[in-house]
Amino acid sequence: MLSTIAFIFVLSILVVVHEFGHFIVAKLMKVRVETFSVGFGKKLISFTRGDTEYCVSAIPLGGYVKMSGDNPEEERQGNSWEFLSKPVGERAAIVAAGPLFNYIFAFIVFSIVFFIGFSVPTAKIGEIVADYPAQTAGVQEGDRIVSIAGENVKTWDELSAIIQQKTQNIPVSFEIERKNILQNVMITPKVIEEKNLFGEDIKIGVIGIRQSSEVTLVRFGVGESVIKGAQQVWMVTHVTYKMLSKVFTGQMSMRKSIAGPIGIFKITGDAAKTGFSSLLQIMALLSVSLAIINLFPIPVLDGGHLVFMFIEKIKGKPVSIKTQEVATRIGFALLLALMVFTVYNDLLRYDFFQKVCGFFTKK
Repeated sequence: MLSTIAFIFVLSILVVVHEFGHFIVAKLMKVRVETFSVGFGKKLISFTRGDTEYCVSAIPLGGYVKMSGDNPEEERQGNSWEFLSKPVGERAAIVAAGPLFNYIFAFIVFSIVFFIGFSVPTAKIGEIVADYPAQTAGVQEGDRIVSIAGENVKTWDELSAIIQQKTQNIPVSFEIERKNILQNVMITPKVIEEKNLFGEDIKIGVIGIRQSSEVTLVRFGVGESVIKGAQQVWMVTHVTYKMLSKVFTGQMSMRKSIAGPIGIFKITGDAAKTGFSSLLQIMALLSVSLAIINLFPIPVLDGGHLVFMFIEKIKGKPVSIKTQEVATRIGFALLLALMVFTVYNDLLRYDFFQKVCGFFTKK
C-alpha cells in the first residue's frame, strides 16, 4: 500500500511540474490554454478559471496541457492566442519549458535534501571479511575508522572512496577508534578488478570490511545546499547521458541499465520505507530523468516537437502534416516497444516468472 501511494505521489508531482512548465510559459506568451489535466481518461474533478479548465483525471500516469490551435490538422482562426499562430521561438520556449521545469524542480528538491539532512552509514565497521587485509591487520567488528592516510572520515561513503583509490600495493595508515581508544594500524589494501557503473573494468583497493547498521544525519547550510543541489543535478545528467551513450553504442546492456514502471514502483516504495528524505532524493532523480527522456528527438515527445520547429526555422515553413503524422506513428511505436521491453525486463529483474512458476508448482 505504501509503495502504491509513494508511486502515485511522486509521479503526480512530476507530471504537475512538467505540465505547469508548459502551462505557465504558454500563459506568458499569451497562448490560450483550454485544459490543464493531471492524469488521463475520465475527469474526476474539474473547474474552470478564465479560459482554462483544470481537472484531475482517472488515470494518474501522466497529464497534459491543451492549448488553442495546437493541432495542425484542426482548422484555426488565425487568432493571436493560438499556439501555431505564434513565432517558432515562442512555441519552442513553451515546449522546452516542461523539461526545464523538471530540471528546476530537481535542483530545488536536491537543495532541500542537503539542507534538511539525510541519513548515511557511519564509518563504523559491521563485519570483517575473512582472509582480507583488515583481518590480517587485527581490525575488529565494531571498530570505527577515524582517518585514512591523515584524511578524516565520518561516513562509509567517504572511507570507501579513499580506500578504493589506494591501488599502489603500499601500506596505508588507518586511525581506528576501539572502545574510546585511538590506535594506528597499517593496512595494505588488496587491489581487485571490477566493473564500474558504466560497465568499464577498473582497479580498486579493498581491505575486507562491511558497514554496520549505524547511521548519521548529514546536512549543510543554505548556501552549500544550493551549490550541492546544482552539482547533483549536473552529476545525474552527466551520468545519465554517458550511460545512454554506452547503451546505444552497445557498450552497456540495456537490460541492466533501464528501469520500467515496475522498477520505478519498487524504487519509490523502498525509498518511502526508508524515509521522506530518501523519497525526495528519488523524486529529484526521476525529475531529471523525465526531463532527459522528454528531450529525446522522438516526435511524440517534447524533443521531437523541438526538432520539427528547428526544421521549420531553417526551411522557413512548417514540416508537412503528412511527414509529422508518419514520424509521430513511428515515434509512438518506438515508445510502445520500449515500454513493453522495460516492463518485461522489470518482470525478469524481480523474478516474477520464477515466482509464478513456483506458485503453480506448489499448487
